[in-house]
Amino acid sequence: MHPLIDVPTLDRLIRRRAPVVLLDARWRLAGPPGIESYREGHLPGAVFVDLDEDVAGPPGPGGRHPLPAAGDFEAAMRRAGVSPGRLVVVYDDADSTAAARVWWSLRYFGHDQVRVLDGGHRAWTEAGHPVTTDEPEVKPGDFLAAPGGFPVLDAEGAAELARGGVLLDARSAERYRGEQEPVDPVAGHIPGARSAPTSGNVGVDGRFLPPGLLRERFGQLGATDAADVGAYCGSGVTAAHEILALNLAGIPAALYVGSWSNWVADPANPVATGTG
Repeated sequence: MHPLIDVPTLDRLIRRRAPVVLLDARWRLAGPPGIESYREGHLPGAVFVDLDEDVAGPPGPGGRHPLPAAGDFEAAMRRAGVSPGRLVVVYDDADSTAAARVWWSLRYFGHDQVRVLDGGHRAWTEAGHPVTTDEPEVKPGDFLAAPGGFPVLDAEGAAELARGGVLLDARSAERYRGEQEPVDPVAGHIPGARSAPTSGNVGVDGRFLPPGLLRERFGQLGATDAADVGAYCGSGVTAAHEILALNLAGIPAALYVGSWSNWVADPANPVATGTG
C-alpha cells in the first residue's frame, strides 16, 4: 500500500463512510501537548494517539522514545479502534514527523494498511474541510501486534552500517555537526553517518517531495536501493520520517529506534563532530 494519502481521497472515504480509522498524532518536542490541539479541533472521527504514551516505551538507556512492548502497543491501538484489514490514516500538524512514527510503528508491528495524510491537519483545513471538537465513540479493535514488519538497528548495527553501508542522520545539520544539542547530553554524530535532515524531505507546505526528487536527494548521499541503508535521529521519531521518505523513493531502510539518545547513553560509543 502506498504510504501516503491526499486530502481529496481521504475526504471521499469519509463522505462514503468507509471503514477508516483516523488517528490524530499531533505532537511537539516542546510546547503544549498534542492533546490540546486535538481538543481545539480535529478531523471528524479522529482519535488522538499520544506519541510518548502510546507509540513509545518509557524513556531510559534505550532512548527517549524506544520501542514499546508489543502488548502495550497492541492495547493502545485497540483502544483507538485499529483492527486487521481496516485502513488506518494518521496525521499530524503538517510535515508528518510524528505521523510517520505512528505509520512506521504500525507497519513494524504487522499492520500493513496504514497511510499518512500528506500535508496533515493544515492541508485538510486549507482545503476548506471541516474540523470538530466532538470526540468519537470508539469501538475497540482487535489488532494483534506482531513485531518484525520493518528492519531495526541497535547501536552495534548502526555503527557497522556507518562503516560499511549508508547511515543517515535525520537531525538538523547543526546538531549533526555538534554545534548545538538542545536535548541530549552530548553533541555530535555517529562516526561515518551522513547528514540528511528530514526538513529536506518536504516542501514549504509540509507535503513530501515527489519520489524522483527524493531518489535524487538520497542518491547524492549514496543511499540507493543497491545499498544497505539505515537512519537515526535524536530519539527515533524524525528518523521514521526519513524511513517513510526513503520508502517513497523506493529505498528499503532500517530504523535505529534508540537513535542518538541511546548512542550517547553508553560513554564507550565514539562521537564525531564537524561535517564528518
